[in-house]
Amino acid sequence: MVKQLNEPIAELAYITKSFKSKKAVNNISFTIEKGSITAILGPNGAGKSTTISIMLGLLEPSEGNVSLFGRSPKDRKVKEKIGAMLQDVSVMDGLKAREILNLIRGYYPEPMDIPKLQKLSGLTDEELNKHATKMSGGQKRKLSFALALAGNPELLFFDEPTVGLDTAARRLFWRTVRELANQGKTILFTTHYLQEADDMADRIILIHNGSIAADGKPEEIKTKLTKRSVSFIAEAGLQHIKDQLNNIPGAAKVFEEHGRIHVIAENTDQVLAAIIREGLTVRDISVDQGSLDEAFDQLTKREEEAV
Repeated sequence: MVKQLNEPIAELAYITKSFKSKKAVNNISFTIEKGSITAILGPNGAGKSTTISIMLGLLEPSEGNVSLFGRSPKDRKVKEKIGAMLQDVSVMDGLKAREILNLIRGYYPEPMDIPKLQKLSGLTDEELNKHATKMSGGQKRKLSFALALAGNPELLFFDEPTVGLDTAARRLFWRTVRELANQGKTILFTTHYLQEADDMADRIILIHNGSIAADGKPEEIKTKLTKRSVSFIAEAGLQHIKDQLNNIPGAAKVFEEHGRIHVIAENTDQVLAAIIREGLTVRDISVDQGSLDEAFDQLTKREEEAV
């Protein structure tokens, strides 16, 4: 199914949430479109989980308005269209995983069937027949994922979803998320694993000190906040090569590290053109964009310096 974008699913307008004298969320506004995968990133205490809780109707904003599907998050029709996987996994005592899933499925008008939930979450028959309290941390995370999907929701919230998952389970989780988005479902998640956000998100919202510090596609944020670089191995004339590259307009820095020459530049095409034009004896050329980790570090550092 082709994604249908540009249809607003969630809208936050000037949301502020205060706890006593501290503003956990400060004047945040954004819109989430149908079929998109959006990551909300930020350091501990930035306001990520508070924002998610407000969108779920678990917390009331001190100021501003939030709507899902054009209604209040507390509206029953909204609750029938959303699913959530939060950081803390709590399970019901005395029930098997299958029994818990069937119980939750019973609250929704058109729930997802058990075989499909198994396929999407990776839960095995053996795991479904386990008492939930006897499950390992990773198994409980898979059960939590299945519970989020139980009602066949249109909008999914994942708060640090892959904590406690092994590599195979993490890979399955993100493959499933992409499949769900391709079906037109809308995904909003938080994570401390910035590489996951870089790989999976169509859009990243960076929150720092309760405010939105950056909002855009991963590539846009990296391009705006980090420098591109060219690196290579010099076969001969090391100092000559360094001198030539230092004279290129826009070359911010030339340095050697672990046997490779690195050139940080605004325009890497100019660096490549100079290498070819000057006939420099180099090999194993690589062009790299700064990582999301670097962009995030740079952004938070700027914010702290501004404060």
